Amino acid sequence: MSGHSKWSTIKRKKGAADAKRGKLFTRLGKEITIAARDGGGDIESNPRLRAAVDNARAQNMPKDNIERAIRRGTGEIEGARYEEITYEGYGHGGVAILVSTVTDNTNRTAAEIRHTFSKYGGKMADPGSVSYLFETKGIFTIDENVADEDRVMEVVIDAGAEDVESGDGVVEVTCPREAFHAVARALSDAGIATLSAELTPVPSTTVLVTGEDARSVLRLINHLDDLDDTQQVSANFDIPEEEMAALQDDLT
Repeated sequence: MSGHSKWSTIKRKKGAADAKRGKLFTRLGKEITIAARDGGGDIESNPRLRAAVDNARAQNMPKDNIERAIRRGTGEIEGARYEEITYEGYGHGGVAILVSTVTDNTNRTAAEIRHTFSKYGGKMADPGSVSYLFETKGIFTIDENVADEDRVMEVVIDAGAEDVESGDGVVEVTCPREAFHAVARALSDAGIATLSAELTPVPSTTVLVTGEDARSVLRLINHLDDLDDTQQVSANFDIPEEEMAALQDDLT
């Protein structure tokens, strides 16, 4: 599987712990709030909000939490004023890293991101120096026990999906940004529940890293992902399967 998919595997294992401490729902709620703030609270007329709500539902976020996040975004109830900022940088081996954040304190967030890059052997980069290596895609993950790769392919290919692959007990669907809602609807209409459904930066090229570089890159990404204001981390690493299997249990 691709580097993006390998990092997604680690994130899924982290997900249970994140959900237990409320961090997962906090992230989902922030995205819903911003989407509603910028495009209104109507899911049908606000594509970003619909994507955020689809993902929240896929992660079993309670309906009341979703509705409160929408109302917070539309100003019906009070809440923090969030800003979206993406930070760019490099890890060991020249791996490109994007860190998408949502914050109510930009000074705090910038300091935390900079400190984490420095502490774990990475370095910050100027805006635009990394982001051009990524393209936003729709990514869906489905438990193989719910539907296998052939069944998923049959459902999503006519909706605009461009790739379907399986591994680590899940089927992953990738689609262009503009096909996200069509693929989501096709899966829903077919009764196929998703583990996650999100729009995320996917690397156009990857960098092979092994040995200590691989361990260091994963450690850096893991700590960036754990920051309170981080919404999403994307990176263009590629680590051999056998090394990934040996490393990931140390990071979850």
